[in-house]
Amino acid sequence: MIRIENVGKSFGGFRALDGLSLHAGEGTVLGLLGPNGSGKTTTVKILTTLLSPDSGEARVAGYSVRTAPDMVRRNLGLSGQYAAVDEKLTAFENLHMVGRLYGMNRRTASARAKELLSNFRLTDVAHKRSGTFSGGMRRRLDLAGAIVARPKVVVLDEPTTGLDPRGRLDTWDVVSRMVSEGTTVLLTTQYLEEADRLADNIAVINHGKVIAEGTATELKQRAGSERIRVVMRHAADLTAAATVLDNAAGQGVRPELDRQDHSVSIAAPDGHRTLVRVLSDLDARALPVEEASLRRPSLDDVFLTLTGHTTGPSSPEPEKEAVSA
Repeated sequence: MIRIENVGKSFGGFRALDGLSLHAGEGTVLGLLGPNGSGKTTTVKILTTLLSPDSGEARVAGYSVRTAPDMVRRNLGLSGQYAAVDEKLTAFENLHMVGRLYGMNRRTASARAKELLSNFRLTDVAHKRSGTFSGGMRRRLDLAGAIVARPKVVVLDEPTTGLDPRGRLDTWDVVSRMVSEGTTVLLTTQYLEEADRLADNIAVINHGKVIAEGTATELKQRAGSERIRVVMRHAADLTAAATVLDNAAGQGVRPELDRQDHSVSIAAPDGHRTLVRVLSDLDARALPVEEASLRRPSLDDVFLTLTGHTTGPSSPEPEKEAVSA
């Protein structure tokens, strides 16, 4: 339903897309991840016929964005980064108008508007002007507008930005229902949890190219081993605990020691068995443990490993040091 083949796009001397190729089958979600400036927005604009590619081919529901843009738009819904609603109209009037623009009769457009207002928890404000809505409410209304006509393909460009946790969960539920009914979704997001939950396949792009693609599980495996983290009850035991972790992991990788929170951690390919050995050895040495955990790589780890960027504003981290056993 979405097919992008070797697409290139330049703006002056800047190469926004450099041979980009993406595919998404019917009734699936393709998550598109990448740091700012990686080409996500350019990709969305090409798929929605707002830009024409310099080279390559892009198709939506079998129609070329170059030669059949009208048919692409007939089969496509879009919720962009910023909510596009008419602030002078009520929530109901916004959705009813979209339905009429898609050719629905008044009765069908009205029924569809009411259905979506209920799905997005906007029934109580159905007849209030959308200009009075909060940012999160406008975002939900915009997303509802993108699916009024039940398009075969929906592009969701960071759809839950500005939503509270309840609004995000509601949006995820609606997306899941759409997909279960056969809709194909292209999802760009900065929330890695969102991609992990919704996407059947994830493509990570950087500098206009796909640098990694696969399921969330497959990508996490590329980020490295599981990590064991042990928080010690006494700071004086950290060095001894680091020795225990190093011996148990047995791979010549130095543990990371964090004196601020009394913890020591290490990569462990055979995670759960290594954790059992670590706890047994610490107990044998009378080194009291406050907390122990085994963490698999997350999509945040994948993103950082592949692109060298985090997905959001960086925050200060406790000072860490590598120690040799």
